[in-house]
Amino acid sequence: MLDTDDRPGPVAPTLTTTVAKEYVHRAALAEVFLTGWSRTGPDSFLVSAQWPRCHSFYSSEHGVHDPLLLCESLRQCGLLLTHAAFKVPFGYQLSWSSLRYSANPEAMRIGRAPADIEMHVQCTDIRYRRSLPVAMTMRIEVVLDAALLAVATITFGQHAPAVYRRLRAGRSDAAGLCANAPAPAPPVPAYVAGRTRQEDVVLSPTEDQLRWRLRVDTSHPVLFDHPVDHVPGMLLLESVRQAGHALHPSGGMMPTLMDVSFNRYVELDEPCWIEAEAMPSTARSRKATRVNALQGGRLAFTAVTQMTNITGSPPG
Repeated sequence: MLDTDDRPGPVAPTLTTTVAKEYVHRAALAEVFLTGWSRTGPDSFLVSAQWPRCHSFYSSEHGVHDPLLLCESLRQCGLLLTHAAFKVPFGYQLSWSSLRYSANPEAMRIGRAPADIEMHVQCTDIRYRRSLPVAMTMRIEVVLDAALLAVATITFGQHAPAVYRRLRAGRSDAAGLCANAPAPAPPVPAYVAGRTRQEDVVLSPTEDQLRWRLRVDTSHPVLFDHPVDHVPGMLLLESVRQAGHALHPSGGMMPTLMDVSFNRYVELDEPCWIEAEAMPSTARSRKATRVNALQGGRLAFTAVTQMTNITGSPPG
């Protein structure tokens, strides 16, 4: 017979929370998707995330997770490991040089519960200065339910606060620049951009059907979760997605691939022009688009995206 002290106690539940929002440079806890990390080798890591079944901006139409939610998770992954694993202090600024992902739409289908994501990260080409990394590349395999969901590569640099202030040459006052940014230009119709809400459209029409003005709304609660001194990278990626939709209008198209090179910061107070052209495609269900952004006559970024039809019906 068991004594009272020998009786098994209650099993402690497994507890899950998000990482600290400061690690991923987010103000709203609701916009933090990462839930933890561990080291698996000298420069390799496992990062966990959870994707909601529904989100106010990263929409889940046609039963598939939004690939831009993948991009935001990649952004957060780079920031988390930079601070938590490589001990880069808060206040340093991370800037992307390039981002590339290729996603499997079948693996991105939404289930009956939030998606528990694993990101297997290998860091290469790490350059150090005074024991802190100033540049690196991360290759990331994204897994959901043991299936390979996406493969991605991000390359970025990091700048100490004093270096960043010199680099930005008087444009580092995020709060002031956001507060004084020009009013956003009128949007194209939401259906043209592949969105359901006008406030989520980041393209404004011009006389050229293949050219738009970038629409920058600093009051947007997700794209501008907190003040920044330049147009956020996620807004630029959204402009690539929306330009792809505008060229290949169909309710079932999603960007299953992006390959983006960032050349310079896009400023909040100057017009930026988004130009797109269709590229040859190998299948009717996939449409390739090249997108360039120009500001002040200079190339800000260039991208190639592949829009894939996920509904089974021929794209328009």
